[in-house]
Amino acid sequence: MSDNKLFQHDKDRPWIFRTYAGHSTAAASNALYRDNLSKGQTGLSVAFDLPTQTGYDADHVLARGEVGKVGVPISHLGDMRQLFESIPLEQMNTSMTINATAAWLLALYIAAADEQGADRAKLTGTVQNDIIKEYLSRGTYVFPPDPSLRLITDIISYTYREIPKWNPTNVCSYHLQEAGATPVQELAFALATAQEVLDRVKASGQVPDADFARVVGRISFFVNAGVRFVTEIAKMRAFVDLWDEICATRYGVEDPKLRRFRYGVQVNSLGLTEQQPENNVYRILIEMLAVTLSKDARARAVQLPAWNEALGLPRPWDQQWSLRAQQILAFETDLLEYEDLFDGSTVMQAKVDQLKADALEELSAIAKMGGAVAAIDSAYMKQALVESNAERFARIESGDMTVIGVNKQLETADSPLGTGDEAIMVVPPEVEQAQVANLEAWRAARDDAAVKAALADLRLAAKEGRNIMEPSIVCAKAGVTTGEWGEVLRGTFGEYRAPTGVGTSPRNDVSGLDAIRAEVDAVSTKLGRRLKFLVGKPGLDGHSNGAEQIAVRARDCGMDIVYDGIRLTPEQIVRDAVDGNVHVIGLSILSGSHVPLVKEVMERLGEAGRLDVPVVVGGIIPPEDAEALKVSGVAGVYTPKDFDLNKIMSDIARIVDTDSAA
Repeated sequence: MSDNKLFQHDKDRPWIFRTYAGHSTAAASNALYRDNLSKGQTGLSVAFDLPTQTGYDADHVLARGEVGKVGVPISHLGDMRQLFESIPLEQMNTSMTINATAAWLLALYIAAADEQGADRAKLTGTVQNDIIKEYLSRGTYVFPPDPSLRLITDIISYTYREIPKWNPTNVCSYHLQEAGATPVQELAFALATAQEVLDRVKASGQVPDADFARVVGRISFFVNAGVRFVTEIAKMRAFVDLWDEICATRYGVEDPKLRRFRYGVQVNSLGLTEQQPENNVYRILIEMLAVTLSKDARARAVQLPAWNEALGLPRPWDQQWSLRAQQILAFETDLLEYEDLFDGSTVMQAKVDQLKADALEELSAIAKMGGAVAAIDSAYMKQALVESNAERFARIESGDMTVIGVNKQLETADSPLGTGDEAIMVVPPEVEQAQVANLEAWRAARDDAAVKAALADLRLAAKEGRNIMEPSIVCAKAGVTTGEWGEVLRGTFGEYRAPTGVGTSPRNDVSGLDAIRAEVDAVSTKLGRRLKFLVGKPGLDGHSNGAEQIAVRARDCGMDIVYDGIRLTPEQIVRDAVDGNVHVIGLSILSGSHVPLVKEVMERLGEAGRLDVPVVVGGIIPPEDAEALKVSGVAGVYTPKDFDLNKIMSDIARIVDTDSAA
C-alpha cells in the first residue's frame, strides 16, 4: 500500500465562516448575528448604514431615507452595546466594514468590550480602514487623503500595542473589482495602497524600527473573486508571491510568518444578475472555489453574497443558504485533506507569472507618479477603473462576454423562489423615526459637560497630531455621537470630493453608437442646443459605478453631461438642474432609499416650477416601487436587468423629444 502522507493528511482547520450582515436597528441586527452564530457561522461581519459610515447622525439632512437601509445604524455607545448584547467580544472574531469613521467605530467597539470586562489584548477582528479604495469605488470617504491616511496610521500604531491580535487595516481590492478592475489592476492598486499605508506608518515615527515587522505582519487584505475562477486562483497566488517579495525587499521583514498574505474574501457581487437570479447560486459557488482550492493561497475568512442580492437585501434564509455552501465544501468534501493542488502545474505557474509581471509594471507606473495618493489626486486610477468597467459593459452588450440569462439562454421557466417584495428583506420606514427618537433620548440622558470636554480634547488631538484613538475612546464612553465625532474632524481636516473619473473625450469603439448619436443630434437640433443631461446621486450612496457608466455612455452618444459625483442633497440636484437649464435628470440610487429621495426631488422641482424637466431613475428597485415612482411622475425606471446602455440612451433622447414637443 502506497504512503500517501506526503500529499494527504488530517483535515486542516477551515477558514472563518462569515455572512455580511446588519440592518434596521442594533437590536434586530443582534438577533440576526446570534441566529447566524447558532447555525455554525464562526465570525461576524458587520454592515453599517451609510450615515454611520460617513459620520452623520440619523437626524442629519443627508441621512434622510438612508437610516438602517444598507446596514445597522450606530449612533453612540448604547447602540454598539446593544449590537453585541450576549455576544462575548473577547471570544468573537469581528470584521467591521468601516473606513472614514473606522477610528470611531473601533473606539465604540473597544468601549463596549471594556464594559463586558474583556481583555483588550484578546480582542480579535478587523476594521477595513482602507480609504484609498473609497476614493476609487465605494464612496464613503469624508476627509482629504492626507488626514485620512493619518487616521489609518493612528489606528495601526495604536492597535499593535493595545490590541495586538487585531487587524488594523484590511486593504480592500474587493470594491476595485466591483468597480470594473481587471485582475492586474486589482493586484497593482491594492499593493500600491498597502505600500502607501506602510510608508506613512514608518514616516510617522509612532512605531519604533524594531517593532515595524510586527506592524507589517498585521496588515491584511480583503479581495474579490469573479467567475473566471482559474484566473482568480492565479491572481491569489500572485498576491501571495508579490506581497512576500514586497515585505522582504521593501520593508526588510525576515520572518516568513510576518510576510504571509493574509486575506478575507467576499466573492463577486458585480456579476450577480437580476434576470434568472437562481443562477447566482452557481456563480457564488464557483467563485468560492477560487479562494479555497489552492491551499497556499487560501482565504482566512470567507463571506458569500446571497443569490438574490441583485434584487435587494437578503433574508436570513438566503444568508443561511450561502453559509451552508461554505460548510458543505469545508466539512463534506476532502479539500482540506490535501496539500496545494496546483503546485507543479506549469499552466498555473505561467498564468501567475504573467499576472505578476503585468502587476509589477503597473505598480512601477504608480510609483513614478508618486504613489497611490498621487494617482488618486491625478484621477489616474479612477479613470482606469471607469474605462475598464465601460469596456466590460460594452462586451456584455455586444455578446463578446456571455452572461447566462442576460445575453444568452434568455428562455426560462417561472421560478418558485419568487422575485417580488416577498423575495427580499424590506426595511420599514418607521426604523428611521425610531432611530432619531433613540438619538434624542440618548442626548438628553448623558452628561453634557463630559461630552463637551471629550470633544474639546478630540479637536485638540486632531490639531496637534496626537494619536486619535484614546481621545476617541474617551468620547465613546462620555456619550458622544457619531455625528458629533464626525463634525469635529470635518471642522479640523475639511471635506473632500474625489475625481469622478468621467473624462471629456468620447470613445468610438462602442458598437451601435452611430444610430444613437443621430437621435441625439436630431433632438438637439429641435431644442436649439445640445441635449443636456444631469446625472445625480442623491443621499449618501457612494456606489457610483452605474452613474459613471451612464454618464460615460451619454457623453459618447453626444449629450452634454453634468455629473458632479456622489453625496448630493435633492436640493443641490434641483438647483444644479435649474441653474444649468438641463433637459433631463437621471438619478442613481443603490441604497434602497429611492422612494423618499426621488419624492423629494420631484417636490423640489415642482416648487421651482420645473416639472417640465423629466426625471429617470436607476437602482435596485423592486417592481412595486418602480410603479410607485412612475405614478409620482418619473419618466423611466431602470434596474440591473437593463444592461443595454444604448437602449437607455435612446429612451432618454425619446423622453426629452416627447417632452419638448408637449
